[in-house]
Amino acid sequence: MTSDPRQGIVELLPRLRRFSYALTGDPEKGDDLVQEGCLRAFARLDQWQPGTRLDSWMFRIIHNIWIDQKRALKVRGATVDLDDAPELMGMDGRDVVERRLTLNRVLDAMTKLPREHRELIALISIEGVSYQEAAEILDIPIGTVTSRLVRARRALHAIAIEGVQKVEGENDAVR
Repeated sequence: MTSDPRQGIVELLPRLRRFSYALTGDPEKGDDLVQEGCLRAFARLDQWQPGTRLDSWMFRIIHNIWIDQKRALKVRGATVDLDDAPELMGMDGRDVVERRLTLNRVLDAMTKLPREHRELIALISIEGVSYQEAAEILDIPIGTVTSRLVRARRALHAIAIEGVQKVEGENDAVR
């Protein structure tokens, strides 16, 4: 990573997008979250301490914005997004459908997890940050990270097994 924090933030954009998407469950909302996080980071760049991890600082900013948005949503109420998924022309339909089904199952399973579990899955399993870094980003003890991650993985596995059994049952009923 470069020594210029502005360039470093640009280099982090793919990771920030993945993390934001994992938090929001929606690509557009995730992109909005990244944009707001970058705006806040650039406005407060003087608060970043050289020699510390820029990625952890950015993850923390995005996480805090997301928490603020969730709190504000409780006050304002939910909004409904009316946009449909974009058309996927020129791709093998079977592969697209299988990938979308798998992704939808994972996303559905993630939405069924408590917020604390989704955050840890996103940081550790998707972004690859260490348990210690996740603890610092989320401002929780490392023991809490470990126990929540174990529960989150077990819950995801249980949801996945439940989904597979449901699909198999539906397929048997069709035959």
